Amino acid sequence: MPLSRRQCLGAAALLTAVAAAPSWAQGSTPIKFQLDWRFEGPAALFLQPVAKGYFKQAGLNVTVDAGNGSGGAVTRVASGAYDMGFADLAALMEFHANNPDAPNKPVAVMMVYNNTPAAVFALKKSGITKPADLGGKKLGAPVFDAGRRGFPIFAKVNGVKDVAWTSMDPPLRETMLVRGDVDAITGFGFTSLLNLEARGVKPADVVLMPYADHGVKLYGNAIIVGQKLLKENPGAIKAFLGAFARGAKEVMANPAAAIEHVKARDGIVNVPLETRRLQLAIDSVIASPDARAEGFGQVVPSRLSLMASQVSDAYGTKTRVNPEAVWNGSFLPGRAELDVLPAAKK
Repeated sequence: MPLSRRQCLGAAALLTAVAAAPSWAQGSTPIKFQLDWRFEGPAALFLQPVAKGYFKQAGLNVTVDAGNGSGGAVTRVASGAYDMGFADLAALMEFHANNPDAPNKPVAVMMVYNNTPAAVFALKKSGITKPADLGGKKLGAPVFDAGRRGFPIFAKVNGVKDVAWTSMDPPLRETMLVRGDVDAITGFGFTSLLNLEARGVKPADVVLMPYADHGVKLYGNAIIVGQKLLKENPGAIKAFLGAFARGAKEVMANPAAAIEHVKARDGIVNVPLETRRLQLAIDSVIASPDARAEGFGQVVPSRLSLMASQVSDAYGTKTRVNPEAVWNGSFLPGRAELDVLPAAKK
């Protein structure tokens, strides 16, 4: 049956509206997202909104890939291979300061780990109980470890001098501590603690010195964005952060359920272990006292500036880090959408 003139005009108007709408509103914007590490507990923060369809509802087709370190995540977003990623803010600062002329320097748009997860670990039998005891000791960590890179800041604040470093691949870090090859190690609190337990060490026998509890107020991991997406589709960034916040609230409310999405991506993960890892991350760096004071997703300019100065010194960057160049908070959702942290534990 032939269409009436009114029907034809209506169809034409609809096609025009669809064509004029931004691609992210049509559900056709692909976003390649690079994690900082493997599919472990904290990856649930990104896999939940994928599995629940929150990104799709926001007009995005998001794919999440495992990573092998924050430095790699920053580089891949900078190269254009990925649109967005999850990386330690110190690694992003280092990239900016060492590549001042790079055309596609990523920027952080949402803070997720308000505190760095970096920590020093020792065994009680070593006699090490406090930072001052690390002087003259042998410490171990992979060369790219965030705690090792930032140790000069920890050492300066706590008066630690004359430490010697031993390098190893990540799987050997905790093993070498248990064997006594090193006196202490640096690593993420929610990773190395569980790895030590897996090697037969009881939590009561571990001395844990989180950087955040020992005068080092570095920010941790943030969501980062490449310049191409920033310039060509800012609406997609805002949509991504809104959907992410929605999923993050659910993850923090029910970590055990959220781990099922990690299991779906990597069938060999240890569900109880990764549930604990996620809960440790939530308690120590995501819903930390500092995060509650500053607000989820946000940064305080004075703290950001201090970190930029500290990273410039500790990392020996080619140029000084410009804090204003690494952060753009204009895409953050509103206050109500950022109210995602669980109730504080009593």
